[in-house]
Amino acid sequence: MRRRHVTRGTTAAVPAAVPCAMPPRARLVARLVAIVFLAAGGLVVGLFSETAPAYAHAYLQESSPVDGQVLASPPAEVRLRFDEAVSLGGRSIQLLDPTGKELAIGAGEYADGKTDTARASLPRNLAEGTYVVSWRVTSVDSHVVSGAFSFSVGHPSATAAPVEQDTDPVVPVVAAAGRAMAYLGVALALGGGMFVAALWPAGRDDRRGRRVVWSGFAALAAGTAVVLLVQGPYADGRSLITVFDPGLLGATLSTRLGYALLARLVLVVVLGVVFLIAVGRPSPAAGPEPAGPILAGPEPAGAARRIVLPAVAAAGAVAMTLTWTLADHAQSGTQIWLAVPATSLHLLAMALWLGGLVALAVCVLAPAAKRGPALLSLEPALPRFSQLALLCFAVIAGTGLYLSWRQVGTWGALGGTDFGRLLLGKLAVVLGVLALASGARRFVQRRDRARRAAAAPAAPAAPAAPRDPGAALRGLRRSVAGEVVLGLVVVSITAVLVGTAPARTSYAPPVDATVPFPAAATASGPYGGLRGGSIQVKIEPARPGGNTADIYLIGRDGTLVPVPEISGALESRDRAVPALPVTVTAAEPGHYVAGSMSIPYPGEWALRLDIRVSDFDETRVRVPFTAH
Repeated sequence: MRRRHVTRGTTAAVPAAVPCAMPPRARLVARLVAIVFLAAGGLVVGLFSETAPAYAHAYLQESSPVDGQVLASPPAEVRLRFDEAVSLGGRSIQLLDPTGKELAIGAGEYADGKTDTARASLPRNLAEGTYVVSWRVTSVDSHVVSGAFSFSVGHPSATAAPVEQDTDPVVPVVAAAGRAMAYLGVALALGGGMFVAALWPAGRDDRRGRRVVWSGFAALAAGTAVVLLVQGPYADGRSLITVFDPGLLGATLSTRLGYALLARLVLVVVLGVVFLIAVGRPSPAAGPEPAGPILAGPEPAGAARRIVLPAVAAAGAVAMTLTWTLADHAQSGTQIWLAVPATSLHLLAMALWLGGLVALAVCVLAPAAKRGPALLSLEPALPRFSQLALLCFAVIAGTGLYLSWRQVGTWGALGGTDFGRLLLGKLAVVLGVLALASGARRFVQRRDRARRAAAAPAAPAAPAAPRDPGAALRGLRRSVAGEVVLGLVVVSITAVLVGTAPARTSYAPPVDATVPFPAAATASGPYGGLRGGSIQVKIEPARPGGNTADIYLIGRDGTLVPVPEISGALESRDRAVPALPVTVTAAEPGHYVAGSMSIPYPGEWALRLDIRVSDFDETRVRVPFTAH
């Protein structure tokens, strides 16, 4: 078998079985690729070295002082314990006085060397009133979580200071745009590169195909750089103008996400060099179907080109996906050992499908007057891509089902959380993509049957005349264009989805408990209907933080019974924490609401209700529930 290569206007035949000495330029490029690839591999391996346990988006499990607690004297420090290790920044813990003024406190630091517990010393001369503690940390999956709680010294203030968690709402929007750009870039770089270099023989010397791939590398690098710069202000609650702050950038580079983004930038260089070697530089005099790639000098050894470049490209593609999955949702929750490869396969399959689809639409299906009969250019690119797309969809479906179960957990979380609703929207768009893709695949199958029938010897009868080829091609173009548009929508939803707390951690089934009204309680006169009645309590979302409790006093005849007054308190059943007062107001006769009931941490709790049924009689009822 012989290969033909065009070099400086001459043609040379080189036996494939005879090894060729690698020229100095090729050896230099190969060494640079190896060095850069090892550097990227080192960064990716560094991500594996993080052994801190990870469970989900971090949330506050316990605080000292407890939210809403009234203290006789100022506390010496504030402590926050989270459910997982967190990263602290310069403004991780802030203290606001009763007027809303920020007070100087000690820097946030880990308590007792525990990476899941933060502390900050407080001034000793705090005056009486209500103080607000605002916190902002980065969880192990690289997402920023924040919150606030209050405590009082001496007696509570009339009002508490408002807290602004995100000083610049533009920052998370820019971060999401950077993530979307990076997703689109990795699709065009990996999928477009696969299409141009492997699936389409004419692609190696087609300028449009090269532009698609290089645009992907540019978008991937730009999106990664945006995320790297914006992460510092996002994590620290700063404005967008601080993106070039050296301190914030240095803090980002010291995190798992920083390592991942640096590795991604290095891998962009690695895969870009591999693609350049694989396709070479286009020859101005080359025809539409060149015999082979055009290089400026002698080609590297045939074995190296056939084995080394594909191996480096495959390893680089896998490492590229790991820069997402080792610093994102895959690193949180259960079964991390399975979630990381599943998420990587999901992302890789998406990239190969969407990037290849864009390259197919731009390079093969797009009308071109100088290209000749359009249908002739579909072979063999369209059948090959159809087979690849079928495999990608199978991988996307299998891994998507597993990842959805892992991040959602229950049916109620699908409609009850932002993550679940985004996931449903993504599923609807993917189903639209599948509908369009099935039409394109039928087109490929009809062409394949017609080609086999035309090539069959001594056919008994002429095959039925196919429909207008031009109309079929126009339909295929519309179908592929629709797939591309919906694919971009999927990328946009994914960019928002990865920045949203997983439904499994953000969803808790609301509490709906009914307890009988105490039989021994005294209820006479207009409140006598409570004898034999019940008390229904609904608490949402039944999670640490702010909650709303609806309380219904239901008489024995099923009607709502009003009472003169209800007061409440939140009691911990398993910890030595003082009862936290709960303000209960009347919404309508027989219906009462605790609109600002704050649950400090997850666990077993009881809502205590003191129901006054007369001027002298009061009935106490406890409604136990679990905060998740």
